[in-house]
Amino acid sequence: MGLFLQSRGNGPRRFEIDSMPENSLQPILDRIPHRPPFLFLDEILEYEQGRIVCQKTFRADEPFFQGHYPGFPLVPGVLLCESAMQAGALLLAKMFEEEASDGSLREKMPVVAKMGEVRFKQMIRPNDTVQIEVKFKEKMTAVYFLHGKITRDGKLVLQFEFACKIEEN
Repeated sequence: MGLFLQSRGNGPRRFEIDSMPENSLQPILDRIPHRPPFLFLDEILEYEQGRIVCQKTFRADEPFFQGHYPGFPLVPGVLLCESAMQAGALLLAKMFEEEASDGSLREKMPVVAKMGEVRFKQMIRPNDTVQIEVKFKEKMTAVYFLHGKITRDGKLVLQFEFACKIEEN
C-alpha cells in the first residue's frame, strides 16, 4: 500500500507506509486509527502538552477534486474540519501516552461528539499546504473539548470548536 506525500521543495514522492522517512507519517499511523484514503495529515510539525501542529498538502490528484468542483476544484470544508479532528485525535493520543504506558488509541476510538462556531475564511485549492493547530481546552467527564485552527501561509483558513468522546474499540 502506498501513498503520495508532498515533500518540501520537491514534487510528490511515493512512500510505502513501512518505509516512511523518520518524522513523517509513521508517528501518526502509530497513534490514530485513520488510514488512507481517509487520512488527512502528512506530518507532525510541533507538539507540546495540550497543543499540536500538523501539516497536510492537498495534492492535485485527490479523488474528491473530480467532483468538488469540476473546473474550480476546492477542498470540501468538511474535509478541512476532518483534518483538524484527526489532529485532535493525535493530540489526545499523545496526551494519553504521557499519562500511561500504553496510551495510544489502538484499543480506543475517538468519536466526534460536537462541533460548533465553525468559521471558514479562505478556500483551499489543489497543491495548497495547510498547517493544522489543535489545542486542548478541557475535559468534562469522558468528553474532551478542543479548538481547531487551520492556516495557509500564516493566514486563517478555518477555526472551530469541537468535542471528542473516546470509545473502547
